[in-house]
Amino acid sequence: MTEQKQTHAFQAEVARVLGLVINSLYSNKEVFLRELVSNASDAIDKRRFMAISEPALLGDSPLAIRITPDPVAKTLTFSDDGIGMTDEELVQNLGTVAHSGSTDFMDKLKAALDQKSESKEGEDVSLIGQFGVGFYSAYLVANQVDVRTRRAGSEQAFLWSSDAGETYSIEPTTRETPGTDVVLHLKDDQLGLLESYELTRLVKKYSDFVAHPILVATQRDAEDDADTAEEGEESDDGEKSGDKPDELAYEQANSSNALWRRRASEVTDEQYAEFYRHLTHDWEPALARKHFHVEGTQMFSGLLFIPKRPPFDLFSPDQQHGVRLHVKRVFIMDDCEELLPKWLRFVRGVIDSEDLPLNVSRELLQDSRIVKTIRKQVVRRCLDMIEELAATDDYATFWSAYGAVLKEGLHFEPEYADRLAKLVRYETTAQPGLTSLADYVSRMKDGQDAIYYVVGASRATVENAPHLEALKARGYEVLLMVDGVDQWALDGLREFDGKKLLSATDAALDLGESKPTEAEKEELDALLKRFKEALKEHVSEVRLTSRLTDSAACLVSPAGGLPPYMERLLRLQNPDMPIQRRVLELNPTHPIVTGLRDLLRADADDAREAQVKEWIELVHDQALLAEGSPVHDPAKLVQRMTALLSDAVRRATTG
Repeated sequence: MTEQKQTHAFQAEVARVLGLVINSLYSNKEVFLRELVSNASDAIDKRRFMAISEPALLGDSPLAIRITPDPVAKTLTFSDDGIGMTDEELVQNLGTVAHSGSTDFMDKLKAALDQKSESKEGEDVSLIGQFGVGFYSAYLVANQVDVRTRRAGSEQAFLWSSDAGETYSIEPTTRETPGTDVVLHLKDDQLGLLESYELTRLVKKYSDFVAHPILVATQRDAEDDADTAEEGEESDDGEKSGDKPDELAYEQANSSNALWRRRASEVTDEQYAEFYRHLTHDWEPALARKHFHVEGTQMFSGLLFIPKRPPFDLFSPDQQHGVRLHVKRVFIMDDCEELLPKWLRFVRGVIDSEDLPLNVSRELLQDSRIVKTIRKQVVRRCLDMIEELAATDDYATFWSAYGAVLKEGLHFEPEYADRLAKLVRYETTAQPGLTSLADYVSRMKDGQDAIYYVVGASRATVENAPHLEALKARGYEVLLMVDGVDQWALDGLREFDGKKLLSATDAALDLGESKPTEAEKEELDALLKRFKEALKEHVSEVRLTSRLTDSAACLVSPAGGLPPYMERLLRLQNPDMPIQRRVLELNPTHPIVTGLRDLLRADADDAREAQVKEWIELVHDQALLAEGSPVHDPAKLVQRMTALLSDAVRRATTG
């Protein structure tokens, strides 16, 4: 514990945050009030929650947030009856950025500020709060900030102070009750914030829905008190009432009504928007929302949102997700993962249960029958919200941000596959842009009885893959699945509208074409044997195919095998994974194949044998490159190509 005043250096990331805040082009600095009120509200929520198991922490006084202007000292104080902080917590919460990957965090924060600097003048933004360090927004309006705080359950209070320089100080102090006072020493151009009516306006604008009372101080002359005598009348001690100093009176500025418990018809779009900003610290409006009440076996209310932009850690393994959980309006926890699956981790919001116990823990949540029932309802409401969004032009924005995440649900929870299948979108050979499975089916050709797809790294890689040639020749549309999650998602998407999904790269794909004749097989039998011998380390089989029209060869996956793109992804995680030997298919009518056949028929010598082997390996390398796979020996490929080009040039110049 700190026993005397100590000076600490800010963590480097905090110093950068302060610099960004102070120098950023905020067009609306009043958003600091939202951030400080939000912090105060969270602190009260935590004290109430801890008091469930330790009732003595709560005390007898009502918990509230007080905003007190002092025109003489030019200070504005935000006081709360929350959990308070110890000296160690002051260092942790105000002196460091408690954030994994802090360098990446700072880069994202700076990028967001740069993006904001290009936004419209006057746009209401709160970038600092979005990144979890809303306290520092106080320096938008203050030159110096003092924090006096006392942890609930402790008698010792501490004073944190900084002028946004490179250091801050912490020293022991006193505070009569647990809680925190954040004292802003206002900049000269921000003294208008000392007006009570202005503070009340800002509270109603930004924090009207906060569940705890927000009390704004107003100056009141003693002579206006109903208990005082008329002006000039002397009191018992001989002092005139007009000589008494002004007193402070506090008036509640917010409605203190939990927005999610109201009827949707009673809430305006502006109130929804401000609550969303309070909840998420997002500077853009939500893309969609869902407000609902469930009555029956379980009773609960919910208000869910989909942000327009994804968080920067959407695909981080350590990313926290989930909605805020309340029980009978009492805050229980943030990021309640038990109520929301990971494939809906982009949804933000509040769930307020009437049936869970107040002392519920994460361990109890995992096994709770009530939670499982609520979770199913929450997932259904999320899907309702997304389905409604799918009928609007904003769905393209949603899909670009969250499509890959939503597809994870097909793999992890196939019970929702029918609904998710109607929501997924894919690129296609039929047109630029995205298509739904329903639209694909509506365009299917007569006689087509399956939905065809190919998995790869990008549209450019797979759109002209040789595997698609026979499908294109028949006029069949092919879905281009180019998200890393697509192959796993297919585990839950075997068919749609009675049509099976079939991979264009599957060795077992049968389009009903005429098979190579016995005569063709006999003619090419020697060539197939030579291919198998030359490529025995790389392929499991060499055979003829009728799926190719323009290419000489392609590689296909054996039964139960992985597509090449997925194999490459898995090998990045496990370099020691055995290489999958695939099936090489040859086009029996292609000039390269027939030319190699004729070469084998001619009288052969050692030089000709070596040349045939080189060309066979070159055909295999071409098949790899055509599907976007790396060749086994790039330097050797260059040598082969150089030799072929040199020979071709020599023939052209001498012929």
